[in-house]
Amino acid sequence: MSEEKTEHVAEEDAPHPVIAPVIDQFPEARWEISGTDWLVDVDRSQLSDLAAACRDAGFEVCVDVTAVDWYRSRRPRFQVVVNLLSHQHRRRLRVTAGVPADDPSVPSLCPVYPGVNFPEREVYDLFGITFEGHPDMTRILMPDDWEGHPLRKDFAVGSVPVRFKESPEVI
Repeated sequence: MSEEKTEHVAEEDAPHPVIAPVIDQFPEARWEISGTDWLVDVDRSQLSDLAAACRDAGFEVCVDVTAVDWYRSRRPRFQVVVNLLSHQHRRRLRVTAGVPADDPSVPSLCPVYPGVNFPEREVYDLFGITFEGHPDMTRILMPDDWEGHPLRKDFAVGSVPVRFKESPEVI
């Protein structure tokens, strides 16, 4: 961007006052706008710090934590997705962080948003991504002796015999 353009930024092109301080704190992150929602992709080492800055800026709710397995189509293989909500400013923010397959871990957001305890455990259980600093990083959906992580795209598909009520057959 030229200096002339920077000096004459139109008001509608300037970042929203709620998100501007966070953008200033994380200039290396990739920021975008999609409709009225903000999107940011950050290095996984900065995930917790960015979440704390967002909370302090008014994003009081972490709606969800999930993951995507980009197996064979993108690097890094995994992507953690965090959806934040600001009721007071009526804005949403989607935070993403790439996670390599050879070290599937990110900092836990539990110290920032305690309500993410179960969603982080679900991501761990189904994708095998560890949240460092989580108070109870154990399986939540699958049995404790389950091997593997069923939402990974390379997880072997098999069958478990199921007997339905009123059915004499095992399907």
